[in-house]
Amino acid sequence: MTLPADRATQLRRARRYALAGAAALAICVAAAALRSYPWPANLAWTIALLIPVAAPLRGLVRGTRRTYAWATLCVAPYFIYGITEAVANPAVRGTAGVILFASLAWFVALVSYLRMSRGEARLNQAAPWP
Repeated sequence: MTLPADRATQLRRARRYALAGAAALAICVAAAALRSYPWPANLAWTIALLIPVAAPLRGLVRGTRRTYAWATLCVAPYFIYGITEAVANPAVRGTAGVILFASLAWFVALVSYLRMSRGEARLNQAAPWP
C-alpha cells in the first residue's frame, strides 16, 4: 500500500529532522571533547563519545523504523552526560546545556518519526500475503 503524498512528505521531513538532530548532537559532543582534553587523548575520546550517535546512522538514513526505535536508547548517554556536567562542573555548564538540548531534540525527532510512521507500519502488517 502506498501513502498519500502529504504523509510521505511529513515522513521525509521527520527523517530529515532526526538526521539533523544526530548531526547537531555529534558536532556538540565532538567540539566539547576536542576542547576539553589534551591533544593525543582528545581524538580517541572524541571517537569513543561519537560511537552511540554513529551506530544507528545507516538505518536512520534508510528510514528503517526498527532502527529509529532502538536509536532512542542511544540518546541516554548524552542526556546523562549533559545533566551531570551541568550540575557538577560550572566551567562547562554552557556546553553541557547545549549537549542536553541537542540530545532532547534528537530524542523528540526520533519519537516523532516513530509516531508518524506508525500508520505505515500498520498498513504493511495488514497487507495480505501474495
